[in-house]
Amino acid sequence: MGVIKIEGVTHWSIPVNDLAESEQFYGDLLGLTAKGRLGNSMMSCFNVGDHNILLCERDEPVHDMAETEKKVHHSFTVSPETLDAAFKVFQENRVQVAYLTYRAEGVFTGRELYFFDPSGNRLELRDPTWKKGMPEPTYEEIINS
Repeated sequence: MGVIKIEGVTHWSIPVNDLAESEQFYGDLLGLTAKGRLGNSMMSCFNVGDHNILLCERDEPVHDMAETEKKVHHSFTVSPETLDAAFKVFQENRVQVAYLTYRAEGVFTGRELYFFDPSGNRLELRDPTWKKGMPEPTYEEIINS
């Protein structure tokens, strides 16, 4: 056990290239609750469940996050219905999708859709209800159904 007892998470920060564009993406498209900007600091707070997320505008835009940080991502838990709806919403809004995977083993099992925000940050929508043995349609099969 650690020496310092952490009692909770105040917030996680996500670096973004354009704060206004990112506020629209995280608020309007992903449905996180906007809590407001933090003064004139070019940071904007959003809430989902028990978590706060700060969008922090970078001084200089970065355009190759997917290649720079291949494993770093932020994951959101969703219902099966929400994940199904996300496939169409992402296609309609031209959200760049990395891949869909079905994880049958490990700590975080389920159906996982990886995609990118406008700043190139890798995000994940995870449906934890998917279990081994359930159907595994491809991304293309889902969006074409």
